[in-house]
Amino acid sequence: MLRVAGEEAGAFLDGLLTNDVSAATPEHSVYAALLTPQGKLIADVVAHRGPDGALLLDVAQQHAAGLVQRLTMYRLRRAIQIADVSDALTVEIYTDAQAGLPPDPRNPEGALGARVLTATPAQDAAPLAEYEAFRIGAGVPDPAVDAGPEEVFALEALLEELNGVDFAKGCFVGQENVSRMKRRATTRRKFCRIAFEGEAPAYGASIVAGPATLGEVRSGIPGRAIALLRLDRAFEAIRAGTPLLAGDTTIRLDPPDWLIVPTEGEA
Repeated sequence: MLRVAGEEAGAFLDGLLTNDVSAATPEHSVYAALLTPQGKLIADVVAHRGPDGALLLDVAQQHAAGLVQRLTMYRLRRAIQIADVSDALTVEIYTDAQAGLPPDPRNPEGALGARVLTATPAQDAAPLAEYEAFRIGAGVPDPAVDAGPEEVFALEALLEELNGVDFAKGCFVGQENVSRMKRRATTRRKFCRIAFEGEAPAYGASIVAGPATLGEVRSGIPGRAIALLRLDRAFEAIRAGTPLLAGDTTIRLDPPDWLIVPTEGEA
């Protein structure tokens, strides 16, 4: 958990991240990401508004130190304080939407439950394993788990579908690439939920259709997994009647209704 404070903190972060995190309130958090200048994802965050007005960035712990370093580099001489406050704050995750709790901003309708900052975790918050099964079942990737460092572009990581990009806002790092992929509809490789019988294929298992490798399996649970693959080629294989395999496991695409998939013309 990072705390970014100071009069210019909101404008500073808005100029770097993919969304307007300065719009975060105690009741409504904002999903966003920091990208490389080439548009690849460094870290995704959920921005919360703290009781003192500071912005609190809920980020995977393995990315916290690197994000502090990057933000400090961009800060220059501005009067902005950046600190890791993970020892003082934690995140409670509820797998059902509850009245009075801020919903996970990646899905405002509540299908991803609630995400709450606290200094004293409640006993009824979801254990990590339960939450992982919940998000995989919902078809939502976690870039900190499902992607390598700077492996995926923003739209491949589903930032558009998960409310993580404001295409109308001012500049942010990597904006040119994000806008070009959006304008040209070139996001053919992306995360997609897959379905199968039995245990999940191993993390990193190749997904093939005949001799062609389409992508890889990432995190999984029995019957469902998140995959990173070329959706256009997967649809072509399906239309041709070629089975999709991950090792010895036959898989099928199981995209959520909200996933933006390539049209037949794009494929």
